[in-house]
Amino acid sequence: MHKKLLIPGPTEVSKEILQEQNRCLIGHREKEFSTLYAGITDKITKFFELTPDIKPTVTTSSGTLWFDIVARSVVKHKALACVNGAFSKRAAQTLQSCGKETDILEVEMGKAIKADMVAEKLETNKYDTVTVCHNETSTGVRSPVKEIAQMIRKDYPEVIIAVDAVSSLAGDKLVPSEIGCDIIFSSTQKCFALPPGLAVGLVSERAIERAKTVPTRGGYTDIVEMFEFEKKHQTPFTPNVSLLYALDKRMDLLLAETHDGVYQRHKDMADYTQKWAKKHFSMFSEPGYESITVSCINNTQNKDVKALNQQLAERGYLISAGYGALADKTFRIGHMGEWKLEDIKHVIGLIDEIWQIGK
Repeated sequence: MHKKLLIPGPTEVSKEILQEQNRCLIGHREKEFSTLYAGITDKITKFFELTPDIKPTVTTSSGTLWFDIVARSVVKHKALACVNGAFSKRAAQTLQSCGKETDILEVEMGKAIKADMVAEKLETNKYDTVTVCHNETSTGVRSPVKEIAQMIRKDYPEVIIAVDAVSSLAGDKLVPSEIGCDIIFSSTQKCFALPPGLAVGLVSERAIERAKTVPTRGGYTDIVEMFEFEKKHQTPFTPNVSLLYALDKRMDLLLAETHDGVYQRHKDMADYTQKWAKKHFSMFSEPGYESITVSCINNTQNKDVKALNQQLAERGYLISAGYGALADKTFRIGHMGEWKLEDIKHVIGLIDEIWQIGK
């Protein structure tokens, strides 16, 4: 039996989207591909309300590639990496492994990165790039990137702001021009509800101009080269054409639902899940900073999540245990992608039944 995925990613993919990948391949240097790709980037531009100074691109990769892109193409001298969980820590480690001088602003897991924390670090040292994770999947924490970015733009206008929105873009409401960020990126296996294999990056002209001054940008990680090819509606290297067919269809569906509609649907699912969690358990994430795409819940009743998943599997569903050190202490329910409120109610009802909650 297929287990429908309510984990923090990959998320469930509809048959409609899967079928898009059955179309015949086309040459990625042919006019037919350029027409397809131009249509996709145009739809991304419309959905995310991109202003002319912010350009979209799609890489054949996981979102993690963008940690390397930021390190190789954007950080010139020194970066400040904000860390509040496993994936923001991975970003910091990537900057360092690429040989870039990096200071780390780290807070306790479960806490959010806040603007005043970043401001305090920027006051004491000189950085050219700041990285922050909008939606830390390991802890279910949603940091206020708009407040952080607007503070940086106002007080440190030369600093480039790169936002990891791997598990929130196309689920949460994120408009780059309103936030004030320079780079924001995501993976298609999260809120875009596609199979893994593509990443969407939204990049400012400021970031591209910065990259032109950074040597040793690498090959696959060179955003200057990427956006030279974007002018021709192409990619520098062979793209996953089959997944691009699926992304093209997904963007049609997102535009039809509207950005506000997508956000409200995700918020409704998060509100329901977290109200249930607070009644029977407690939230791991700091109050007021809960993610709207994944809920990280304290396992205060010491329930057996592995046994739960075995029984959920018999009913056709899968949730997630806690990540890493939080494996036995928390469990996570992903409510992102195509899921609707009635689906979440059904699965939580199954959990109530299996765990005999409220009886």
